[in-house]
Amino acid sequence: MGFFSKDIKNMDDLFVHTLRDIYYAERQILSTLPEMVEKASDPQLKQAFQSHLVETKNQVGRLEKVFRLHRQEPSGVDCPAIDGIIEEADEVAGEVDDNSVLDAALIAAAQAVEHYEISRYGTLKQWALQLGMKDAARLLDQTLQEEKKTDVALTSLAEAAVNLAAAA
Repeated sequence: MGFFSKDIKNMDDLFVHTLRDIYYAERQILSTLPEMVEKASDPQLKQAFQSHLVETKNQVGRLEKVFRLHRQEPSGVDCPAIDGIIEEADEVAGEVDDNSVLDAALIAAAQAVEHYEISRYGTLKQWALQLGMKDAARLLDQTLQEEKKTDVALTSLAEAAVNLAAAA
């Protein structure tokens, strides 16, 4: 189903399609985070990725609740955007020899993922409200706030230590 597919006939269809998109994305992120934990050399960054792995598992569970509230079976739909972000991160990380520079690259990749998630969860929350799904909107907002918090934490870590070490 393409973005402008005839299968999307109304706001409800668009909501479900986008919900499937972020569900796929979160599951891809779950499979990628352990590798990021492994590659990170900065102890705080390694811990941040480990914490985010646990948080992401909870976010997938929340998405499954949203599907059930909407009487839909949880399922994903290919998300070329997240696939591209992850592929680019893999390529960049594979080209970096210095561990401090690799940590900076990992933060940049993680923030690209966070920004994608923030845009999706913000949109889904608003659409849920428009569709009268207050419980779903509350669940989506909880994840949105976590994604924003993670983005701020990554920025702080980059600015306070990782980028300085990479530039040294």
